[in-house]
Amino acid sequence: MEISDKLLCLFSADVTIEDDSYVVEVPRREIETGSVEPGETYRVALISDDSDSSTKSTESEDNTSSGAPSEPQPPVEEGEIRYVEVEDIGKQGDGIARVERGYVIIVPDAEIGERVKVEITEVKSNFAVGEIIDEDF
Repeated sequence: MEISDKLLCLFSADVTIEDDSYVVEVPRREIETGSVEPGETYRVALISDDSDSSTKSTESEDNTSSGAPSEPQPPVEEGEIRYVEVEDIGKQGDGIARVERGYVIIVPDAEIGERVKVEITEVKSNFAVGEIIDEDF
């Protein structure tokens, strides 16, 4: 499956019925982190959960033991070194790079088109922050 570079966020949700509409709820964290803005229009891709019953029972057990639904883990870890290309500038002027699955790395003091070596200093579920340790690799 090909995933667009324009992917803003990725989460699992149930489709519910409300009056005469079907609703997919966007998690609060996506709004709070700025990935999604209320009142804006977005394209949504729905992917069926076609996992087999053994996987479902394992996921179910995991969910009940931790108390939270399992989510994809970030593709980076704190302290990891990455080579990235800044593709965009965020609302607060920081550089934005994307890695696997469209996961965002915020790079302060970087410009669009810059290719930099960064050390990951902070990791959240839907973005990370990387400090430049070498410019123009």
